[in-house]
Amino acid sequence: MLLHALETREPTVDLLDSFVDHWKSITNYYIETTDDSRPVRQTEIPWRLRQMLDILVYEEKQQGVEETGACLEYLLQHKLLETLCTLGKAQYPPGMSQQVLLFFSKFLSQMQRPVLHLVNVYRPVQKLIRLCALPGSQTEKEEAQFLLVICSRVKQDPDTLRHVLEILDQPAARTPASGQSQLSTQAPSHRTETPPSSSQSDSSSSSLVQSESSACSPVQSESSLLSALLQLTKSQRGSVSLKAYESLLLISGLQSGSSGETLIHHTQLGELLAGRLLELYSLLPAESLDPGLVQSWPPTTWSSQFSRHSSDLRSESPASDHVTNFFSWFDFLDHLMREAPQVLSVKLAQCVRQVWLSNVLQPQLLHTCEQMVLVSTSVLCAAVRLVQSSSLLDQLVHFLLRTESLSHLLLQRCDHISDQISMASLSLVEELLQKPHRDILDVLVLSFLQSRSYLSPPAAGVDDRHTEVNEDGNDLEEDPFFSDSLFPDTQLLPPPLPPLSCSAPPPPSGLGSAADVVN
Repeated sequence: MLLHALETREPTVDLLDSFVDHWKSITNYYIETTDDSRPVRQTEIPWRLRQMLDILVYEEKQQGVEETGACLEYLLQHKLLETLCTLGKAQYPPGMSQQVLLFFSKFLSQMQRPVLHLVNVYRPVQKLIRLCALPGSQTEKEEAQFLLVICSRVKQDPDTLRHVLEILDQPAARTPASGQSQLSTQAPSHRTETPPSSSQSDSSSSSLVQSESSACSPVQSESSLLSALLQLTKSQRGSVSLKAYESLLLISGLQSGSSGETLIHHTQLGELLAGRLLELYSLLPAESLDPGLVQSWPPTTWSSQFSRHSSDLRSESPASDHVTNFFSWFDFLDHLMREAPQVLSVKLAQCVRQVWLSNVLQPQLLHTCEQMVLVSTSVLCAAVRLVQSSSLLDQLVHFLLRTESLSHLLLQRCDHISDQISMASLSLVEELLQKPHRDILDVLVLSFLQSRSYLSPPAAGVDDRHTEVNEDGNDLEEDPFFSDSLFPDTQLLPPPLPPLSCSAPPPPSGLGSAADVVN
């Protein structure tokens, strides 16, 4: 008891003094040390940063989320995050960027209080985002975790989306180029662009997407959050790529407020995602690809590529790997459009139609090369079968059936001189008929029924005769088996019956054969 009482009377360590002491120890390292080649892991900087983070978290738990602790106040007033971001960018000592990314990730994830809306927090966060996914980066793992934490915080507080995307930092005045970009964003189907060929390389597709992004929006830079995430999806490390996929789903799935409108008008999300689909499509070896293999391609979920046995599944052939990558990304877009707000989902589907369907697939479908026609038709057949998003299905149907040249050509090729093209076209029509869409029913079924005279118009005087008979015999029952409207006047009809009196009983139903009843 006495020992416990003495321990409780010991003075507690002042958190602010300890916090400041750790920070000064970090700054003194840069003043006193002259060895530029010493890695950061061999210094006490990582330990000091962990101690500072522990103090911030402990202080928040002691004082509550509503109050701002002295240590957090010191961090904000003295712009410690800005300084750390500068040190990370300078990579001094070597490996400092990794430590800065770890500190930012833990700080944003462990603090219960919303801090991303504070100017001294989101400004350095913006700068750190620009350092992510750079060529030759050695910190992909930490970058992916940092961006995932940011997207998770934005999911909790959608109002911070504008801060993360740096929208508030842009001037209000718009240049003529920005006005044109806004117009092209609102009506992507009216843009005129040079259709790239299907054999273009990955780098050419990337430059196309980047040029579209820079031309369409003055808000986003090449190193923005979305483009960094898209770049990380291409990582060879499965854990890094998976976190980038999840981050894109978090950002595009924001349902509250005007998040969907913000992503439409202030980002190039649609162009970036559709451009990635175009990149993967351009890698398909059209000359040697088996159309039957593509046409019957099994459902490929985007998350299946991160399973344990994905490396074993990719050992067949490079062509099969390219097809798997393409349909995996197609499934990811389909999943993303199902989770996104309706306004954003429609915009993304329009971008897919413009960038991929209209610019690339349409010229291939109109091509004279039989192999090119077979591959493009087979890809469309598989895409129609695999699609589940209503927005993406709308654009696929509009592209195939509401584009006059394509719809007419598709039906013509069902009876083509080439049996392979006929079978591929018939399979595409069959897959379309399996989808619950009104335009498919109208174009492929009802339009043909309405153009043929399956119901002949009634002969002159028939309506009058029936009117008189009905007026004279209201008690007569209609024969449920026969109707005069189903018979044209060229067919043999029984002679008209003499006028019946109202008292004549109707013929008993269910007696005799149908011929007896008619005669």
